[in-house]
Amino acid sequence: MKKFMFNEIKMEELKIGDHIYTWRHGFLYAHHGIYASDEIVIHFTPAAGREIGTGTFIDRVIFSSSPSRHSESKCHRCGERPRNDGVISSCLECFLSGGKLYRFRYGASPGLFLVQIRGTCTFAPSDPHEDVLLRAEILLNNGFGNYNLFKNNCEDFAIYCKTGYLFFRTGGVGRSGQAASFAAAASALASAPVRLMSTTGLAVVGWGIYCANRFLLDIGIRKDVMKIPAERLVSRNRLISV
Repeated sequence: MKKFMFNEIKMEELKIGDHIYTWRHGFLYAHHGIYASDEIVIHFTPAAGREIGTGTFIDRVIFSSSPSRHSESKCHRCGERPRNDGVISSCLECFLSGGKLYRFRYGASPGLFLVQIRGTCTFAPSDPHEDVLLRAEILLNNGFGNYNLFKNNCEDFAIYCKTGYLFFRTGGVGRSGQAASFAAAASALASAPVRLMSTTGLAVVGWGIYCANRFLLDIGIRKDVMKIPAERLVSRNRLISV
């Protein structure tokens, strides 16, 4: 059941170009990355003190388990990194930080999508691993913009590497399932009919609204996305659009 719900895999099941993740603080949120090769992961990490910008306790929670938080402890494989925030490469052990290994699902069916927990799958299909690695390596050298918990986070980075999809409209939540789930939950709670119902009715209708919004916010369903080559994101070694 755990493997079905959360996509847990063993180390020997890893494939180059896989979108992998591990849970932090129990199942509060997940950290995502792209498996490159030889137990190396390319992932998008927040910078200390300026990464989230929510102005709430969430900033401290996210930073407390960020890889950049523990940059003072050297890894025998990673050694001295040129930077410890933004898009970085690190060994699988550092990426997991003691957590379990999970693989994100692409091309999920509607049934699977709705029964799985947030931020673990998408309707969108994955591109070939050669394209995935090319995007990840270009962004490793040039960055992926400023980290933002709701609009441009580690899951957004991994999904872009796997699909090449970006929004052509500004505003709203990012590509990540975790951000979409938060937005869907907020929409369900704010619904006027839900507020007027009994506890049972509220639970049923609220869950329905949550599922519908989560479904419609998935990048594999949304119409306001386009495929953009990673090379177009970069100009003079600086990211120009995310």
